[in-house]
Amino acid sequence: MTTTATASTRERLLDAAAELFYRDGVGIGVEALCRAAGVSKRSMYQLFGSKDEVLAAALQRRAPSYETLLIPPKDEPGPPRARILYVFERLEAASTEPAYRGCPFLAVEVELKNPEHPASQVARRAKQALTDFFRTEAERGGAHDPGLLARQLTLVFDGASARAGVGSETLDGLTLTTAGALLDAAGVQE
Repeated sequence: MTTTATASTRERLLDAAAELFYRDGVGIGVEALCRAAGVSKRSMYQLFGSKDEVLAAALQRRAPSYETLLIPPKDEPGPPRARILYVFERLEAASTEPAYRGCPFLAVEVELKNPEHPASQVARRAKQALTDFFRTEAERGGAHDPGLLARQLTLVFDGASARAGVGSETLDGLTLTTAGALLDAAGVQE
């Protein structure tokens, strides 16, 4: 098999995995995954040692685009408060999409319930990157306790994305006002 064919097979497998695991959960079987990707199980196992490795690789591949969706670019200046609220604006916009199922990284952690699983480790790093962003902006904005505020904002983000992802809540400004109240209480200025 050529390098291009291997890359194409790998990409198809990771694309299918990202879509299926997000839509249907991590319990999707190898056969269904391979069928959706248009690859044989043999090909999958030549590229990955297990379905767990496919899941971790699919999440790792998705992390940069998810971060780009939510976090304003580093080279785009703005006040820390506005940069933090941008994340919640993006969350609220994403939650209105018909295919929205919540934060893919939180979903994997909840479904797996195993912090040692390779996909849980990828998910934890992605969630930590969001918390780190909040902390950096909270520090820039003069928050009384940037670490606490960052954790609170992540909690709001995760709770809102989970509730919207299962269809039990529409966000319609809810996360923006909640995050705004936390920013006010923490002393983050306009």
